[in-house]
Amino acid sequence: MAVALEAELAALNVEDLEFNDGALVVHLARSKTTQYGETEDKAVFYAPNPDHCPVRALRAWLAALGRTSGPLFVKMPRAAPDQMAQPSDKRPSAISLNKLVQKRLGPQYSAHSLRVSFVTVAILNGQSHKTIKNQTKQKTDAIIDRYTQLNNVVNYNAAQNLGL
Repeated sequence: MAVALEAELAALNVEDLEFNDGALVVHLARSKTTQYGETEDKAVFYAPNPDHCPVRALRAWLAALGRTSGPLFVKMPRAAPDQMAQPSDKRPSAISLNKLVQKRLGPQYSAHSLRVSFVTVAILNGQSHKTIKNQTKQKTDAIIDRYTQLNNVVNYNAAQNLGL
């Protein structure tokens, strides 16, 4: 079953993107946490290594397609074996985005797992609840705690740092 994140991704338009020197700012007109018309911004930062940078990759992809408007994510129809597939102008469904995540990462994952992973990695890298909530727009620390997946008692345990 698709959840809000997949629907947010499927609804994105190229016009919702603002590329600047520091980051890509994505302007969400509607999301799980803002359903009454106020725009919510998300930042995606340039990676130090250009080969692994999602912002540079997105800019290059849009430039190669010559896309300046319309759906950000589009369906890729199957092509004949001797032809290259061309992106359509149709949006994928939220369910198809979720299936794509599962195809690449495994059936135990969903697109929502990407949000959970973000929160967990941010916590592991010393980010405060406040900075995480600024990106995810979660309202409470309890939600951040619920999203954090630090279940391994050996790897994530305060006792290991006590010197006992």
